[in-house]
Amino acid sequence: MADRRRSVDPARMVAFEVLKAVRVDDAYTNLALPGLLRRYGLSGRDAAFATELASGTIRWQGAYDAILAACIDRPLAKVEAKVLDALRLGCHQLLGMRVAAHAAISTTVDLVRDRVSAGAAGFANAVLRKVSQQDLAAWVVQVAPGDLAVAWSHPAWVVEELRLALGDDAQLPALLAADNEAPRVTLVARPGRATREELPGEPTPFSPYGVTLAGGDPGQVPAVAEGRAGVQDEGSQLVAVAAAGASVEGSDTRWLDLCAGPGGKAALLAALAAQRGASLVASERQPHRAGLVRRSLTGADGVAGVVTADGTAPPYRAAAFDRVLVDAPCTGLGALRRRPEARWRRRPQDLAELVVLQRRLLDSALDLTRPGGIVLYATCSPVLAETREVVEAVLAERADVALEPLDLTVPDAAGPLPGTVQLWPHRHGTDAMFLALLRRA
Repeated sequence: MADRRRSVDPARMVAFEVLKAVRVDDAYTNLALPGLLRRYGLSGRDAAFATELASGTIRWQGAYDAILAACIDRPLAKVEAKVLDALRLGCHQLLGMRVAAHAAISTTVDLVRDRVSAGAAGFANAVLRKVSQQDLAAWVVQVAPGDLAVAWSHPAWVVEELRLALGDDAQLPALLAADNEAPRVTLVARPGRATREELPGEPTPFSPYGVTLAGGDPGQVPAVAEGRAGVQDEGSQLVAVAAAGASVEGSDTRWLDLCAGPGGKAALLAALAAQRGASLVASERQPHRAGLVRRSLTGADGVAGVVTADGTAPPYRAAAFDRVLVDAPCTGLGALRRRPEARWRRRPQDLAELVVLQRRLLDSALDLTRPGGIVLYATCSPVLAETREVVEAVLAERADVALEPLDLTVPDAAGPLPGTVQLWPHRHGTDAMFLALLRRA
């Protein structure tokens, strides 16, 4: 057995193990990958291949399952899970990567033989030979003509929510295509601790603190290794920039990040606060995420403390803060580029629970803000129930709150309410962040 396992390509084995971890342990692709790459000793091109094979397979799972269903004489639910994982990996090599058909098929067959059985390997060989007879576009026309959900591998309900949020059917294919593009790594220089000029890469167009890496391991960048800079999507950077940039009346020394985990926005906010003589309280309900926040803030100035607390019942005095950020838990449908498994985990019923939580968090944040102070409400989702409808509901219930326009110089980013901002991956190259600025009257 040991000799046969050594014959299996390590990069493909890593991808196979990632799919298993996502399926069995509810792991996140981007968190499962680094440890497996280290375990199998992969770096450089081999690591990049394993990363694209795992992430791309999960992104395109919906389309590949539709194709496999047309090539298998029984329901996919009857196929052993490990075999189905391997078949999906084979599909991505055949239909989504520049891998020769004979190599894609033979390496997948080797993988199934090693991990399952010789009989299952024969089955995989027959199925993948059928798959290899057409390219992806031809298969989609055959199995689901005109179906955007299959063509772009999104659940149908997600496609509909994104269509409603976008408000422009003509741009919908571009958005869905952008969701399937692997995002480039973006770094943030934390002001007062690092400068953008010392980071390698191309300056981001909208955030004054970001650069986009051409490639390589961000952990090897000295400023990142030392905690003076970090990996952070430009959209997330803009949330912190907006929260820090809004004007407040009077004192401006007490800042709060109400949902701070895992800590990227808190680290940028703390750096901005320190430059202005203010301090940030970072609050996070889940203990393990609060630990990540503490790690992100290690060595940073402008930090009043990290508190493990429920944002809907916070242990702070009313009207205690000058500005509050609410980066609310959400469906995450704006970050499908970097969280490929999210599209298959979320369900329509998740929305109802999340919206209740989002309203409670925003209401709590407003109670914690003094008159004249501001609250920046943000979600990594463009879904209208989580954006426009949450803000409208809170405004309808409170006479002491006003919605104010955000001053972000980002083109073509008008949100679903006047003055709000909605970023998009296909327009701005960022996650689909929503931002709304509310002032306590």
